[in-house]
Amino acid sequence: MMHLEHKKGGRGTSAFAYALRTALLLTLAVTSVHVMAAQTIPPEIQAIIDSPDRSQADRETDKRRHPADLLAFSGVKPGMSVLDIGSGKGYGAELMARAVGPKGSVIAQNDPIIYEKFMKSQWDPRFATPIMKNVKTVVLPIDNPVPAGAGPFDLIMFVYMYHDTVWMGRDRKAMNQALYQALKPGGNLIIVDHAGNPGTGATQTDSLHRIEASVVQKELEAAGFKLVEEAAFLANPDDPRDAPFFKATIQVDGFVMKYTKL
Repeated sequence: MMHLEHKKGGRGTSAFAYALRTALLLTLAVTSVHVMAAQTIPPEIQAIIDSPDRSQADRETDKRRHPADLLAFSGVKPGMSVLDIGSGKGYGAELMARAVGPKGSVIAQNDPIIYEKFMKSQWDPRFATPIMKNVKTVVLPIDNPVPAGAGPFDLIMFVYMYHDTVWMGRDRKAMNQALYQALKPGGNLIIVDHAGNPGTGATQTDSLHRIEASVVQKELEAAGFKLVEEAAFLANPDDPRDAPFFKATIQVDGFVMKYTKL
């Protein structure tokens, strides 16, 4: 432990006071990220989850994805414009479409690698349903994910996809810069992913489909984003972190982070 020595009066006192003030400021900066406690789900959010026309398959997915908590945490509101990165078959895009309503809009993006490998170059039939009429689908590389003329967005959702950008070999620096440019000042970027084992960084993205939150934070902050809030509703300390989500027998430990563009 480092000890500070100083004399009473004179420059020694000033130096000590300055060092103490600097330490306090650094402490405040480190602790400025709010960790959200258990939240109350607004009735309008619960109504979306309880919509009778949602599929049974989506309701099963709800059990591991906690959509009510995620929607509430994201701050999504009617009329917003949303970019859903790595939309897949549209589970999250549909929730966003319901949340922003007819006066809002959603762009559902998929990378060509995902689109061709897992979707067989065909969008899920859900995108043709009436509830998705305010959703536009695009197939664009995730390191250049914003279609020409789109944005700026109130909200960007990036759910269970950041780790995939590693094994896909995409340029994450370019991706994060593109997302930063596409977001309105004061807008939020929501990141959700499977937690990697301590010290593994981004080395388990292909084998276990996991990534350390610290890697994501460092890369996003390098692009200009500021981490403002974290949530624990997907955390599971009992997860041994030895299997990908599709082989896990218990809830996979996940992290949820909210970044903003100042």
